[in-house]
Amino acid sequence: MKEIVVLSGKGGTGKTSITASFAALGASQMVLADCDVDAADMHLLTAPEVLETEDFYSGKEAFIKTEGCIHCYKCIKACHYDAISVINGDFIVDPMECEGCSYCFHVCPTHTIEMNARLAGKFHISKTRFGNTLVHARLGIAADNSGKLVTKVRDEAKRIATEQQSDYILVDASPGIGCPVVASLTGAHYVVLVTEPTVSGIHDLGRVYELIEKLKIKTGCIINKADINTDMAEKTKLFLKEKGIPLIAELPYDIQFTKAITLGKTVVEYDDGSIRDLLTECWEKVKALVDAI
Repeated sequence: MKEIVVLSGKGGTGKTSITASFAALGASQMVLADCDVDAADMHLLTAPEVLETEDFYSGKEAFIKTEGCIHCYKCIKACHYDAISVINGDFIVDPMECEGCSYCFHVCPTHTIEMNARLAGKFHISKTRFGNTLVHARLGIAADNSGKLVTKVRDEAKRIATEQQSDYILVDASPGIGCPVVASLTGAHYVVLVTEPTVSGIHDLGRVYELIEKLKIKTGCIINKADINTDMAEKTKLFLKEKGIPLIAELPYDIQFTKAITLGKTVVEYDDGSIRDLLTECWEKVKALVDAI
């Protein structure tokens, strides 16, 4: 079983559309994991039936019990985040502001402050319309610890893939190089980079490659919308050649992507022409590169 992570240095490159197309093409071979927990959208293209849902708790948040509070104001003075207010005579913690540092808990003379587990999001196991399992989640508003939620998604995907004897785990990662991306990459077998031929595209490609290089993960690259700026596409290919990164494919800009998305479909379902053929070849090439590891 091999884990393939599809990643981009920036948003808007078409990463999720390409990942969803791979999921449709290789449905019987894989478990799909949406690790972009801050802005999960794989469900929009896979129309999953949710089979299981579980609350995800991470970190702590303060709660002040009304009974026993002597209104000494020590908690308000101690809170560096201005998370505690007095409302109608009661001391109330704003969970959106509380950082869970426990300072108020330690200074409270009457022990009326509790540090409770923070509900940080929801975790789902679903069945896509392609027939494969999708493991996905959504981080709550103002919740942190997205890296921990990504790890939970990946761990659950590995468990299910082992049970189902799947050949691959296909991961749609967050764009960028932050904590959730590191959590998506650690221990993966192969990374498919998706970029676009723009100044920001090649800049962010370089940043994310530095991270992958440090983690020593084999990688290849897809240049999406390659014909919108041929000069930048050539610069991107030069960068790939200098770094020894295989060019998996150059995909042209195609309005079929947009038309498919508006119908909630992957482009390989919507299109029966050249773009479907290119993505099919692309998926076969990715599998060959991964299987050779």
